[in-house]
Amino acid sequence: MEVKQAIEMRRARRILDATPVPNDEIMELVQAMRLSPSCNNNQPWRVVAVFDEGPLHDLKTSLTKGNAWAQKAPLIFAICARADDDCRLADRRDYFLFDCGMAVGEMMLRAAELGLIAHPIAGYDVAVAKQSLGIPEDYVLIALINIGRPGSDPSLLSDKQLMAERDRPARRAIGENFFRGKWDAPLE
Repeated sequence: MEVKQAIEMRRARRILDATPVPNDEIMELVQAMRLSPSCNNNQPWRVVAVFDEGPLHDLKTSLTKGNAWAQKAPLIFAICARADDDCRLADRRDYFLFDCGMAVGEMMLRAAELGLIAHPIAGYDVAVAKQSLGIPEDYVLIALINIGRPGSDPSLLSDKQLMAERDRPARRAIGENFFRGKWDAPLE
């Protein structure tokens, strides 16, 4: 698959099949993150791969009501990092979030290539999730990435979520986010 195809195919779908993700595919996702670039090659990400029944159940108790659909996820990556483990530059440019985002992005493209959905969320009780996974207090639990194969049971989705499953949500016009030469000069 071409990278362009993986980018176009990648969707944050919510209807997941609960069938476990094979270990070799989990390791493919891990390898995609391992090879991601980071400031000075610091690799600040710490990832808890959650797929065993007990820990997965415990982590899922942290999910908010709007993320009930993630109860079906057979694999969740908990993405953690600390600012002190990465470049800290002038003007509050702490790179740890950026570097973790790049690693997750590369993993998501590999997931798309493998026919998996990798859907990041921020809707969870951080204290419950960190406690259930034993994440040290000084680490930021940046996101949970729900991973699995496409499913067929939409019963856990709201009407709004069902609409997003059918049609790719609209993207902003290029000139709203991209500028030519200076701020507020839309790139068209």
